[in-house]
Amino acid sequence: MKIAFPNGTSLPEGAALLAADVGGTKTDMALFRVHEGHPHIVREHVFASREWTGLPDMIRHFLGDTPAPARIGIAFAGPVLNGKATATNLGWSVDVHQLRAASAIPGIALLNDLEAKAYGLAALSDADLRHVWPGSAPTAGNAAIIAPGTGLGEAGLFWDGQALHPFATEGGHSDFAPRRPFDWALLEHLRKQFGHVSWERLVSGPGIAAIFQFLLRYRQAREPEWLSGQRQHADLAAAISVAAVAGDEICSETLELFVRYLATESASLALKMKATGGLYIGGGIPPKIWNTHLQAVFLEHFFDAGRLRPLLEAMPVHLILNPRTALLGAAWYCTTCCPVVKPLNDPRHSAN
Repeated sequence: MKIAFPNGTSLPEGAALLAADVGGTKTDMALFRVHEGHPHIVREHVFASREWTGLPDMIRHFLGDTPAPARIGIAFAGPVLNGKATATNLGWSVDVHQLRAASAIPGIALLNDLEAKAYGLAALSDADLRHVWPGSAPTAGNAAIIAPGTGLGEAGLFWDGQALHPFATEGGHSDFAPRRPFDWALLEHLRKQFGHVSWERLVSGPGIAAIFQFLLRYRQAREPEWLSGQRQHADLAAAISVAAVAGDEICSETLELFVRYLATESASLALKMKATGGLYIGGGIPPKIWNTHLQAVFLEHFFDAGRLRPLLEAMPVHLILNPRTALLGAAWYCTTCCPVVKPLNDPRHSAN
């Protein structure tokens, strides 16, 4: 895929760089070295994000006695503004200006994690994708990416006629849109808990847990015995997936609802972006649960868009299988361009 990277100075052969994909549950960090113009992983470690108070300590621990890299690329699960970001599902922030001062490394780039994942599409091969729908009339044009994990990330890719330009959005925090009586009942249930109910409240790991818990009440079903040891959302979502494979009806219905909501919001995103270049589904959850039945559920509801169904049918849909896509995107971004430091009061300052 032809991705347009910002203009800048590429790293020379053999140069080292560090990249991190910071999420609400885990942070994937790796040291890369440039070979034939591309970054290649030398060493990698996955951290439990909530066990750390911030990124600087994590970086120092990871590097140890290793010499400082030439550049650092950070994919961060939260909105990035003026070189700063606060994680939506994590209790700490990142400030690029402070990191530059503390590390004496001027080439530090901070990207929204979905923007980084979009850049990472340039690093993927066909083996890294599962083709969900070929598209009845695929056409060069904009693309979109949606990724449910601890939260729900969304990004767009603008087609300029020659290449795609990734950009971040916070579409996962737009209002959940119910369609059926069950959806309305679920919305009212969640509204009592949270007030505002976004798509992220349902299309995410915690969302799977929320759907399941409400389904038990809605169906007046008895709580299964295995649930008692799975009170944490991350554990519960994983346990629901396992139980669904084993044939548990409530768990199977939970995953069907999760995929239906994912399909509905994916269609909305694809229409808003006019993503004739394709929709890409990423995140940690879909590759783990995807099967022929859930793919059929997804496509049924993805195409349920009234008069615009033919446009959605024309778009190819791909499932991203490579869990390092955002990490690779941050590394490729840093390899191909040198982030430009602008004063904080400069109105031209990029969100990156």
